[in-house]
Amino acid sequence: MILLFVLSSLPSSAVPSFGLFDILLKKGGHFLGYAILSLAYLYALPRQWPLRTRGLVAVVLAVLYALSDEYHQSFTPGRRPSLLDVGIDALGASAAMLLITRYSPNSNSKSNSSSES
Repeated sequence: MILLFVLSSLPSSAVPSFGLFDILLKKGGHFLGYAILSLAYLYALPRQWPLRTRGLVAVVLAVLYALSDEYHQSFTPGRRPSLLDVGIDALGASAAMLLITRYSPNSNSKSNSSSES
């Protein structure tokens, strides 16, 4: 969260441009950053809660942080808030939770390694 806060505090003049890959790197950074944040939330939540519940709460918390981060960014010189970025953040958080809840050994999903008769 500190890293996300610091990065969104950078004025637009301090944010490097990556040329042709600028949008891919910056939007990919949003996706990855919030995927990692949702995983951190997931593992911070009580283990007694069902995995799917923790996953849902983790996504909601990540999206709430994304909204607050975009609001914070509105006070940064040369930057503006973007609902598109919040959407990308939500996709990153959701993708991480889908993978974890689907493929975690603690989930109720069936393994493909079982043999069928």
